[in-house]
Amino acid sequence: MTSHGETQVAIQPGDTIPEATFNTMGADGPTPIKTGDIFPGKKVVLFAVPGAFTPTCHRNHLPGFLENHDVLKEKGVDTIAVVSVNDVFVMSAWADATGAKDKILFLADGSADFTRAAGLELDASGFGMGVRSKRYAMIVEDGVVKTLNIEDTPGQAVASGAAAVLEAL
Repeated sequence: MTSHGETQVAIQPGDTIPEATFNTMGADGPTPIKTGDIFPGKKVVLFAVPGAFTPTCHRNHLPGFLENHDVLKEKGVDTIAVVSVNDVFVMSAWADATGAKDKILFLADGSADFTRAAGLELDASGFGMGVRSKRYAMIVEDGVVKTLNIEDTPGQAVASGAAAVLEAL
């Protein structure tokens, strides 16, 4: 596991997204969705947060992608997705609370399987949060990472914010 201050990661631009299964909230409850259902043949903006409802994630990071939804779509983005090491019920409540349910795909990575496979885990044990995801944003085309911006400090969303993603597109 990487420590809090390191910026070296397993996944890099040019790499293929690792195979993993997330959970989303469907009409009949929790529904598994695989990376193979999300990324092939599409341009996807995937951003990750250390935790749903946490201050930076809730007030800054996610709102930027919601506000820029139409602009991202105009630039050819098929899917905007957020991933967090939270359970599907928390992610569903966050989607409802932000009004983003129909615009952003909320991916619960409850056991951090995807996060670990991508090498983007963050040890937040010191904050009582256990293993979480680093804050990042990536542009993925047909399953291949084109850009990856990782925040050095989890409490800010600049390099991984919507403005930086728009600039990279």
